[in-house]
Amino acid sequence: PDILDLGTIAHHVRREMHGDKAFYGVNMNLNYTNICELKCPLCAFSKDEGDEGTFVLTLDEVRERVTRAVELGIDEVHIVGGVKPDLKLDYFEKMLRLIKEIKPDMFIVAFTAVEYDYFARINDISIEEVFDRLIAAGVGALPGGGAEIFAPHIREHIAPKKIPGKRWLEIMRIAHQKGLKTNVTLLYNHDETVDDIVDHLARIRQLQDETGGFKTFVPLVFHDENTEIKAKRAETTGFDDLRLYATARIYLHNLPHIKALWMYLGEKMAQTLLRFGVDDIGATYHNEKVVHAAGAKTADYGSEEYLRRLITSADCRPVRTTAGYAGSGQGA
Repeated sequence: PDILDLGTIAHHVRREMHGDKAFYGVNMNLNYTNICELKCPLCAFSKDEGDEGTFVLTLDEVRERVTRAVELGIDEVHIVGGVKPDLKLDYFEKMLRLIKEIKPDMFIVAFTAVEYDYFARINDISIEEVFDRLIAAGVGALPGGGAEIFAPHIREHIAPKKIPGKRWLEIMRIAHQKGLKTNVTLLYNHDETVDDIVDHLARIRQLQDETGGFKTFVPLVFHDENTEIKAKRAETTGFDDLRLYATARIYLHNLPHIKALWMYLGEKMAQTLLRFGVDDIGATYHNEKVVHAAGAKTADYGSEEYLRRLITSADCRPVRTTAGYAGSGQGA
């Protein structure tokens, strides 16, 4: 029950794994469309076809946005979007190859398990073929979105049309078998109970024991503005956040990284969590849209200098990396 004792244990585990390093990235978000037929009640980003403010990026628009971000120094693109039936797999293959053409060494983190499942169904091919084709086109890792909370009774309320938690884990197992490392998320402060969170963490740890393919656990605090779900509280308490991240670092002993996204939590809480088990505070996120559509009050972009300052003032050593963490042991 003592938050400082819990934090001491979590920080010890974190230091045993990473010493004084704290990771960050310099990247951009690329949301290719906000049109989505799932229309999850928890989502403020998605829209129906024909709604005001809908968009689908053309490949020329993708080229323009990525080129502009490359000029600002990014080395990673994070791609997610809505599921739209007329966007076939060749659109995504062309998008990925275009990004690699602009910057051949770009690290691409692309598409949630929900999107991969949809790509397989809409293109009438196996999930294995989807992975093979998109890996060939440039995918380097998977984001952890769509996990939400695995408990079926909660999932049916917050995301009834989204794939079940069991299917999400199955797709991640296949991704790991294909050699892809992935993130895994947890969405909290909506309808979940402590038991639901424990169940979620247990399923993650069990699959990690089997595959070793999860590289980062990313809790996401729910923002309810412009959604159909009301949060348990307008904002989580600091103790809620500290307890969850510290517990995750201790319990998920087989996952290498715990990430606290400064854009979701706020800069000060993300910084504090570096002393409660967290070793990664996220990235610059040029053009982030999803959490800001739900009312996040943070800036939609942070400079590299700013992130490094957050880390150093928490008495940690900043290490720039990508979602693959390749070469991240070399120092700042």
